[in-house]
Amino acid sequence: MSPFHPRWTSRVRRTACRLAGVAALALLGVGLVASPAAPSPEQVEAAIDKQWRQLEPTIETYNKVRAQLKVNRGKAAALQRKIEPLALTTALAMNRIGDLAAQQYMTGPPRGVAALLTATRPGMLAEQLTILDRLAAAQRREVADVILARSRYEAEKQKLETLIASQAAQEKELAAKKVQINTEIKRLQAIMPKTTVKVPGCPTITGVVGTAAQTAIRVACQQVGDPYVWGANGPDGFDCSGLTQFAYKAAGVALTHFTGAQWNEGRPVSRSEARPGDLVFFYSDLHHMGLYLGNGLMVHAPRTGKLIQVSPISIMPVVGFRRPG
Repeated sequence: MSPFHPRWTSRVRRTACRLAGVAALALLGVGLVASPAAPSPEQVEAAIDKQWRQLEPTIETYNKVRAQLKVNRGKAAALQRKIEPLALTTALAMNRIGDLAAQQYMTGPPRGVAALLTATRPGMLAEQLTILDRLAAAQRREVADVILARSRYEAEKQKLETLIASQAAQEKELAAKKVQINTEIKRLQAIMPKTTVKVPGCPTITGVVGTAAQTAIRVACQQVGDPYVWGANGPDGFDCSGLTQFAYKAAGVALTHFTGAQWNEGRPVSRSEARPGDLVFFYSDLHHMGLYLGNGLMVHAPRTGKLIQVSPISIMPVVGFRRPG
């Protein structure tokens, strides 16, 4: 059949179409594999929490080992300070004994001993030899006691040095593990999706992570201008912990209407890690709090006679931040 026959041309066209379809599906498949769906804020937050649960006990174990290491190094240094004078005393005593032995070897007994050996009064020689023997025995005991004490301190120091070496290795291992987990947490934080929240009454808030924080900020900012009401948690008046409870309740996060309880219900975060949606607490007795908006600002219910408002957190002494959820 001629390659230009109508039936041949139609067959070639159908084959080409099938091949193009297969190629398109293959390319689509490659694209799906190469571009997986981005994780949700909640999934990333859960992964960060998992890493944190590994990091926190590692940090505490690291702190414990480091504290023990400091104590043991101090003990070893104290023992070394005791050993050094004992070693010097032993060396001096041994030098005296060596000098005496050398003198007797080269010149014979000292003149005192020679005089005793030539004494003529009955019993005098025996008496003086007994005294000399006692003096020698006392010196030997003194040297023996010093050597024994030094040996005891050195044995104790050797045990401490073995323990110190073990703890130093453990400290190094824990520090490496801490760095590894911290690196993973930073990687996860970097891929956390962030959004912007705009609500009348509050500044535009960027970098809000997670739907719970977004909802809490939006709801809290919607209350700006409402009155402070002691013991109230909405909907028309609030005290400080009532406002944060109300805001997070809208996000599906349950908080207790009490600053001290909310301090314990959130995860601790450092000031450098604080982000919009965290709870910020003031004064050592935690008697005031607000909802952090970022950039040093918060929305809060100040006190009786004032309205819910946005204020700098610098107007009161900050004691810490907590992250609900």
